[in-house]
Amino acid sequence: MKKLTPLFLSIFWTFISCQDVITVDPPTEAPRLSIDALIRIDESLTVTTAVINVSLSNSFFGQTEPTDVDLISIRNIDYPSDDLNQNILILEKSNQGEYSGAKETEFFTNGSLELYIEHNNERYYAQTIYVPTVPIETLEEGNQTLFTGEETEIVLSITDTPNRTDFYLFDFSFNEYLVSEDTFYKGQNFEFSYFYEDGLRSGYSLEVSVMGVDEQFYNYMNQIIVQAGGDQGPFQTPAATVRGNIINITNGLDTVSEDQESNYPLGYFSVSQEFKKTITLE
Repeated sequence: MKKLTPLFLSIFWTFISCQDVITVDPPTEAPRLSIDALIRIDESLTVTTAVINVSLSNSFFGQTEPTDVDLISIRNIDYPSDDLNQNILILEKSNQGEYSGAKETEFFTNGSLELYIEHNNERYYAQTIYVPTVPIETLEEGNQTLFTGEETEIVLSITDTPNRTDFYLFDFSFNEYLVSEDTFYKGQNFEFSYFYEDGLRSGYSLEVSVMGVDEQFYNYMNQIIVQAGGDQGPFQTPAATVRGNIINITNGLDTVSEDQESNYPLGYFSVSQEFKKTITLE
């Protein structure tokens, strides 16, 4: 049984807190479309509601503001149906910058999925397939701390699937994420600790989840987490631009112009199996 404690971020912040503050004028760029298209799948449900959030970045280091688009659709190019309309899901606006639509869960879990978005006469596209994962086996509160003594430790474990390469995305709530690959624990039980630096109050009900991701999304999230210092979500504007798998296809998939290349969106399209577990803190 292996044990992992992600200490890097805490050490990093401790180091920079002792340095002099230097004012730097950040680079400026036009607002860029940011797309949160991480669709979480619970296979125990017969119907899944896909929710996609879109926003515009307002500065290089700034937050994003919800925005509306002209069209968002997901198409399964391999879905078995005589009716072509059954192969596509049109998402409807549910809130400012939020679009949702429901479809049979098997629509998302079998076949190749294509995301299509239209916004301000620009067209955006991404392709993915469903990625399964394994459930969280144990989720417990630990009693260890790091530096301040105020941190809350959570200890969780999974058992990796043998004869398959797996990449994991853990969601610890509060926009805190961690990625892992099974290189050193393939087919084994894997236990590790995660620390909440500010601590969590007694009686709080904490939800933690694990999602299956492919290697490309794993690498994307790893860059985002390192840049963010662990305190922002994967679809906010990072300190340096990290490109996802969504591209601008305004001039077509096979023709990429200079404007098309420069006007790329932020964010990612992924369809991931998710398992959740909840713990009440003592």
